[in-house]
Amino acid sequence: MTVMNVSRLIPTAAVAGAVALGLTALTACSSSDAADHKNGDKLDVVASFYPMQFLAERIGGDHVSVTTLTKPGVEPHDLELSPRQIGGLTDADYILYLKGIQPAVDDAIEQSGAKDAVDAAKLTTLEKHGTEAGGDDHEHGAEGDEHGHEHGDEAGGDPHVWLDPVKYAEVAEGVGKSLEKADPDHAADYRKNTRALVTELDGLDKAFEDGLRNTATRTFITTHSAFGYLAERYGLVQEGIAGVDPEAEPSPARIDEIHTIAKKDKATTVFFETLASDRTAKTLARDTGLRTGVLDPLEGITDKSEGADYTEVMRSNLAALQKALGAK
Repeated sequence: MTVMNVSRLIPTAAVAGAVALGLTALTACSSSDAADHKNGDKLDVVASFYPMQFLAERIGGDHVSVTTLTKPGVEPHDLELSPRQIGGLTDADYILYLKGIQPAVDDAIEQSGAKDAVDAAKLTTLEKHGTEAGGDDHEHGAEGDEHGHEHGDEAGGDPHVWLDPVKYAEVAEGVGKSLEKADPDHAADYRKNTRALVTELDGLDKAFEDGLRNTATRTFITTHSAFGYLAERYGLVQEGIAGVDPEAEPSPARIDEIHTIAKKDKATTVFFETLASDRTAKTLARDTGLRTGVLDPLEGITDKSEGADYTEVMRSNLAALQKALGAK
């Protein structure tokens, strides 16, 4: 069981206070700003982090102005919001977030009472990804995760739906419909953009299905166990490093366990992510004789990302998995 790292969470009382400060600071300009947004050419959209930003920008197109609460390079789980960011939620025409990933955002939206907030987790079906084969497959809910946060809904649903192109397409369709309601004048364009994005995601799904159909092994090891949906979609087994932060050293017992799993299942690679240190992966690789590689959970795009956007990075992830799994 992972111990809750309370220092990374913003207490509800603090969020409430920040909301009050933010609302006070922006009261003088909120009415005129809101009027400008409503009467202007573009819908003022606030996205919680990159996977939501990508959807808003691709579906909204020329009709939206998107700002994100999580700047490039910031680890989304650890996000702390400024009073101005929190206050700005009340001025947005449309907010797109994913409940269960960022406690600070969830609390801020609840405290602000924003009415135009769309929870992407409700646009598809969340599943619970628990332990398998002796490893922790990123079980969410009351147990929390390696970041020390509670993730997912009350039933323990895994929120990392964007790493499955099929589920991400379901979310995209829901976002498109919600934008149509928020801005009926441009509904036809939102429908067109949604169809184009879903077609792109369908192509990505086919690439993964074909590219991972025949492999020497089905098991991959990762320091950030965010890939439960992807593993389930394409018949893979994700072995997460249980009970540790991505930047923490794995326990000797877990190193032994991973070594056993790697030998048994012919795993070759320990994957790490771009927004966290590779120290854990390198330590584990050194102690088990495995290689290291990048498998990007796509929580943010930086100059270190293996691609300029979601689709490009996902194709890089596919190539990394094909190499690690011995695709034929």
